[in-house]
Amino acid sequence: MTDLSLGGDAPAVADDGVWLACVECGATLAPFDDVVYRCPDCDGLLEARYAHYPTFDEFEGAGVWRYRAALPFETGVSISEGNTPLYEVPKIAERADVADLRVKHEGMNPTGSFKDRGMTVGVRVADELGVGRLACASTGNTSAALAAYGARADTPVLVLLPAGKVAAGKVAQAALHGARICEVDGNFDDCLDVVAELADRGEAYLLNSLNPFRLEGQKTIGLEILEQSRDATGEWPDRVVLPVGNAGNTAALYKCFRELVAAGEMSEAEMPKLTGVQAAGAAPMVEAVEAGSDHVERWDDVETRATAIRIGNPVNAPKALPGIYETGGTAVAVSDEEITEAQRMLAEDGVGVEPASAASVAGLLALRERGEVDADERVVCLTTGHLLKDPDAAAAAGGDPTPVPADADGVLDAL
Repeated sequence: MTDLSLGGDAPAVADDGVWLACVECGATLAPFDDVVYRCPDCDGLLEARYAHYPTFDEFEGAGVWRYRAALPFETGVSISEGNTPLYEVPKIAERADVADLRVKHEGMNPTGSFKDRGMTVGVRVADELGVGRLACASTGNTSAALAAYGARADTPVLVLLPAGKVAAGKVAQAALHGARICEVDGNFDDCLDVVAELADRGEAYLLNSLNPFRLEGQKTIGLEILEQSRDATGEWPDRVVLPVGNAGNTAALYKCFRELVAAGEMSEAEMPKLTGVQAAGAAPMVEAVEAGSDHVERWDDVETRATAIRIGNPVNAPKALPGIYETGGTAVAVSDEEITEAQRMLAEDGVGVEPASAASVAGLLALRERGEVDADERVVCLTTGHLLKDPDAAAAAGGDPTPVPADADGVLDAL
């Protein structure tokens, strides 16, 4: 059974108050002695643990490294990531009809997605371990972020992408930042299987969300949401709705909340309800939640225009499912058509996102229609990637240009 409790003294293997713990069997490991992604005893997922969990008073500065007291190092390989806006969205708020609705737009990070938060920490850990190559499987955003942060750290990057399944904007980013890109004849989960084997052979340091230190950077999304919401409304949100691919953000936000409980800053009852949204064509987490299961069954065939969440085997499910259940959250699947409509609605409120990001808004609206989200709730929807990550999808969702002659009267006639 998954054990996500944070109590107990630091074990002998801890390094400056930091260690790794298996969420399945509880084994503890030194954090920086060897490259390790899973528990050597039971193959369970690992989680970073700390001797001290800070309060909000201990944070200073801006961005991800404002929260250095909650991270394994004081500084990382940084491109000023984090400190993303929490937007009001008046038109969607009117449609959703909840007490308060805001959008946390992670597309405003340096490479245009939340993945930068994980990479600033993960690439710093790679430097501590002395590895010679960074690697990831990707539906696009991970590759763009890793390539940028690898370039900043002057460390070679290998990227495995599912052939023909990644938005052009994301491939362009990884290529421009100098990554070695290999297109795999398979889907994302096949890519992850291959890159995990390469990592096990010692050929590269894996920076997919299987890596526990990636999620340490991503948990700062939760800290920012809480601080920004309190500044804007005087209250923390009741619910956070987020897209689910590999379920890393769900796991990371739950860890953020648990650490605040451990620090005495938050009670368990105050934890926002974590609510996951998947595309109907790639919804193994939703299937598991609807069945009340503690594990997911892998979907070998997945398809959705929301390419960033076209994933059939969410590796972080053992951490994420407890987060949904223990916070009183839920999960919902939405159609591609609902996702595109939500993307248009966000655009009408001036917020430009790629399709997967819009899944959070589509999911909220679906849950409101079902009566599973109450009108008195304060809600934050997480949008994970910028509109220009997938320009083809943006163009398809928008209107077509109108051809006109080269004179003012012709333009006015067209109008």
